[in-house]
Amino acid sequence: MASRKLSLEELQQKAKKIKLVALDMDGTLTDGSINIGGEGELFKRFNAKDGLGITTARRHGLRVAVITGRKGPIVQRRAEELGIAEDVMRGISAKKKALQTLADKYNLSLEEVAFMGDDLNDLPALLAAGLSAAPADAAEDVRWRVSYIAPHNGGQGAVRDLLELILKAGGIWDAIVEEYTEEGKGDRQ
Repeated sequence: MASRKLSLEELQQKAKKIKLVALDMDGTLTDGSINIGGEGELFKRFNAKDGLGITTARRHGLRVAVITGRKGPIVQRRAEELGIAEDVMRGISAKKKALQTLADKYNLSLEEVAFMGDDLNDLPALLAAGLSAAPADAAEDVRWRVSYIAPHNGGQGAVRDLLELILKAGGIWDAIVEEYTEEGKGDRQ
């Protein structure tokens, strides 16, 4: 299997170029579990660290999108809470094409777009993105092919890991941390 592992310097150079981060839902923003209630309703659990990472990244000019095969209202509701509802693509099987659509919407090249996914159906988008990333517990064949493997699992802070990497590469992370040291400045997610 070919690996796309990069040196830290190469990874930072790729991360500096990123203007939009697209995320898979199940296994990336969540732990991949699908809980079904007695009436057939679906339940998902999201991580507050990922949420804070998304709202912080947005506040500092990074666009964040979701591309998912799921169609249910849970995806949209969480996206609305995070302020990214305008860039949610649900019921998508062709994620590479959706990634290109998002890039075109904002006049970006795919080199300026990162994608994080965890399973085989994410590979086309991962291989097309300027920066490809996966949670620590992603499928092995995915981990072998991405540029960055987050230290945390999906739904447990992996998205935050990626966003921090990008914001640090852009040289603004220290200013963000400084903002949060002022009482009352932090977002609640």
